[in-house]
Amino acid sequence: MTLGSTGDGWARCDAGHRHWGLGGAAGLLLWAQGSVLLQLRAAWSHEGGTWGLPGGARGLDEDAVGAALRETREETGLTVARAAATGRLVVDHGGWSYTTVLARVDCASPVVADRESAALEWAPVGQVAERELHPGLAEAWPLLETAAGRRLRLVVDAANVVGSRPDGWWRDRRAAAARLRSQLVGLAVPGPALPPVLGLPALDSWAPETLLVVEGAARGLADEPPRPGLTVVAAPASGDDEVARAAVPAPGDAVLVVTSDRELRRRCADLGASVVGAGWLRELLDARADPDR
Repeated sequence: MTLGSTGDGWARCDAGHRHWGLGGAAGLLLWAQGSVLLQLRAAWSHEGGTWGLPGGARGLDEDAVGAALRETREETGLTVARAAATGRLVVDHGGWSYTTVLARVDCASPVVADRESAALEWAPVGQVAERELHPGLAEAWPLLETAAGRRLRLVVDAANVVGSRPDGWWRDRRAAAARLRSQLVGLAVPGPALPPVLGLPALDSWAPETLLVVEGAARGLADEPPRPGLTVVAAPASGDDEVARAAVPAPGDAVLVVTSDRELRRRCADLGASVVGAGWLRELLDARADPDR
């Protein structure tokens, strides 16, 4: 962290309670193979002797995801890619907030405890509640337990979404698809915006694994360098067939297909995916571009 950017220090929320982190704090709920990484807090630390998550104060120039990943690296030795993040839960105390960043990795790697940890353990999700948890984690755990290890996969029918707005896309279809790709990078989907039929817990936001299916003149986008959290899939023939192939849910995933094509919507629903129209995504992207609208 650069000099002057540290958020270390005590802050008071609007209720007058003291919290660590001048700019708030963040922690990482890391899931692997049905277990989550827990930290037994050192006796000298706040709420020492309880089990919590790797985490700490956010740097004053740092977002919650970056802070959670950095603190985890410092406290456990694990380097977790930003693309592994699956969602965020924010507890706002008024003037101070704590963000739990959820992430998913393939294997429970060995960890090395630093001075802030009495122990680090990978604990089966179903056994976490049996431990003496940090009060903040204990309060949030019923919701976090249902979200741990789950991921939202967003499958976007590029041709249909691009064609949903008469902005001159037909003059350069590849450029129009490239603009849509840029808008999708780093997209966070607010929990309340998700269709209830997906069955995902009510996190503040979900970080989707996004598949942008392109066809025709836009196929060349799949050959360009990848963007974090976003995969461009070039349909070798029918774009609809490629969208349908991507719509089949994998274990732990909830799949949301974005298309307004009536027949494709039916096909994807029959495969077990949830479906929304292009307008849903357009509204989300417009709100992201202009948060005050």
